[in-house]
Amino acid sequence: MLTERFADALAYAERLHRDQRRKGNDIPYVAHLLAVCATVLEWGGDEDVAIAALLHDAAEDQGGLATLDEIRMRYGDRVAGIVAACSDSLGADPTAKAPWRGRKVEHLRKLASVGADVALVTAADKLHNLQALIRDVSIHGPKTMARFNAAPELIVAYHFSVALALAAFKPTAPIYEVEEAVAQLAGLLGVPVGQLTRA
Repeated sequence: MLTERFADALAYAERLHRDQRRKGNDIPYVAHLLAVCATVLEWGGDEDVAIAALLHDAAEDQGGLATLDEIRMRYGDRVAGIVAACSDSLGADPTAKAPWRGRKVEHLRKLASVGADVALVTAADKLHNLQALIRDVSIHGPKTMARFNAAPELIVAYHFSVALALAAFKPTAPIYEVEEAVAQLAGLLGVPVGQLTRA
């Protein structure tokens, strides 16, 4: 069962992301956090993993290592470790991230050695991102992808590569669902499904 720790984390996540919107629209960012957390809970994640789901973008988008340290202080090493593993940048300024492709390739490299907790939060995160993209492309057409820092085929390749990296966790995380969503998005965009590579 969930406790006051979860309630505290929910309020903390909402405060951190209160002024943030999903890229390219006016959807409050907390909607994404709630969706990821719901998927984690539905797949059997315990309270620590659910809290990490709520906070999986907190360090990356809202303060870097200082925020990660606060998460560790408030919720413990396990939650902070999951959040760190789900982050592809921990700089204090989210507008000063390294180029997209390099960050994603490095993140894929790290995913090759993660445990079940990180795999579950990562898969839930990618699944909701894909569902949002499918919705937006279905409504607005492929032009909606122009809001991102990478070409549509690279975004598809990245998500497919995440599913491949986490394939061993299919019994405990929504990896099949990620694969199916990748195929659907690729079909809508008319791009091939390939892997993201360093080149």
